[in-house]
Amino acid sequence: MTEEEKEEQKNVKENDETDDDDSDFVIDFTTSSAINKVTLKFLVVYIPIFWFSGLVVATLWYGYVVSPVPWIIKLLFLPLLLLLFSFLFIFSCLFFSKLFLIFVNLIHLPKEGIFRTDSGNPDFEFWRFRTEIKKITLWLIRNWPLPWIDVIAFRWFGIRMDFSSHLNDAWCDAEFISFGKNVTIGQGAAIMSSMVVGNYLIIKTIRFDDYSLIGGQSTIAPGTHFGEDTVLGAVSVTTLNQELESGWIYSGIPARKLKPNKYAEMRRDIIHKVDVDEEEKVETEHEVNIDEDKKHLVKKKSESD
Repeated sequence: MTEEEKEEQKNVKENDETDDDDSDFVIDFTTSSAINKVTLKFLVVYIPIFWFSGLVVATLWYGYVVSPVPWIIKLLFLPLLLLLFSFLFIFSCLFFSKLFLIFVNLIHLPKEGIFRTDSGNPDFEFWRFRTEIKKITLWLIRNWPLPWIDVIAFRWFGIRMDFSSHLNDAWCDAEFISFGKNVTIGQGAAIMSSMVVGNYLIIKTIRFDDYSLIGGQSTIAPGTHFGEDTVLGAVSVTTLNQELESGWIYSGIPARKLKPNKYAEMRRDIIHKVDVDEEEKVETEHEVNIDEDKKHLVKKKSESD
């Protein structure tokens, strides 16, 4: 190998190393479920939450032990008491987490926007703080066997959501998200109202209108708006601030309009009659035989207009 070839290889290697070190071209992608710079100052908040929650459980346990109930009765109901105490501990953690959040929000109110991830930036630092406060409680509740209990936690943390919607083991941020009626999130989906991309933190509200359906393993980016009766196929990804039109099926990476959602019409008490010869379309109200417990799923004409 000649001296010129050696010199050329040396220059190429130096350029590669320079590119690798250039932070302007490095895209570090994390979400609020996987923060890569959690420091001790955020983790110490778990200590008072666990401490006070443990005091609540310990107080009731002491009262149970010293009660005059015969020991055979205490032993008989011990498994049930252990289950109730674990339930009490989780809800105590939820209560004290909410108290911490109220205090933190009084110092710095959460807001939407795009912020730098520089150390000391209050919007970024307090976002990390809020996430850590909520994360441990949500983890405890999401691993509880009752499927509806996570709705209580999300409502407690400020998300607009009722018990007609279901998350089905999906990851969901705990702020800046609004659910309509009968919204279904597939298993393994990720609903991210906040996202770190490169050197920026993005926080935008996600809205799900009534009867939205999100397929499993999908990723919802900040600012996404799902219209009424919108369906997103499995393993799809929305983009920042994407508007998904009502009554359509979307799919793909990124999500694109696929076809109208014809199943949305089946929930209406309107029968479409088409006169092929006259090329006319007439809507006629018709009483549909529906079970009482399912009538809330039927959309009236006034709702669909």
